[in-house]
Amino acid sequence: MSDANPGPGGFGPPPSQPPQQPTGGYAYPPPAQPPAAQPGPGYGYPPAAPSYPAAYPQTPGYAMPMQPSNGMGTTGLVLGIIGVVCSLTFFLWFFGVILGILGIIFGAIGRSKANRGEATNKGAATAGLVCGIVATVILPLLGFLVFASFMGAL
Repeated sequence: MSDANPGPGGFGPPPSQPPQQPTGGYAYPPPAQPPAAQPGPGYGYPPAAPSYPAAYPQTPGYAMPMQPSNGMGTTGLVLGIIGVVCSLTFFLWFFGVILGILGIIFGAIGRSKANRGEATNKGAATAGLVCGIVATVILPLLGFLVFASFMGAL
């Protein structure tokens, strides 16, 4: 036993109207079918809307400004601070001297970039330079003087 007109989703003759396509929103229109494959009036998709230009022409002379490169000054500050902390400890003073030298190098590069206008963190680069000098020169010198005074007292 078979129905001559089964319900939706079953087999049988097509419904009298095509299913409605959702409208509105920002969806792209479906691709157009070739003329031979388009069904008669009332079926298929509505005609495609006119297309707009892909992009506006770029006027010469207007470009995005460069982003500041603050990495060198920030790296100098971090290495200088870690160098000072390592120089204050008795067992890590050697690493403090190495990190202080690196803090001096990165701080000087970051400061020169800030002077040229390529970076915006001149204060951080200067602080890295100063911390690097303290970690490399002053703290090891003070440590040597303290060690020498203890050895002289014995």
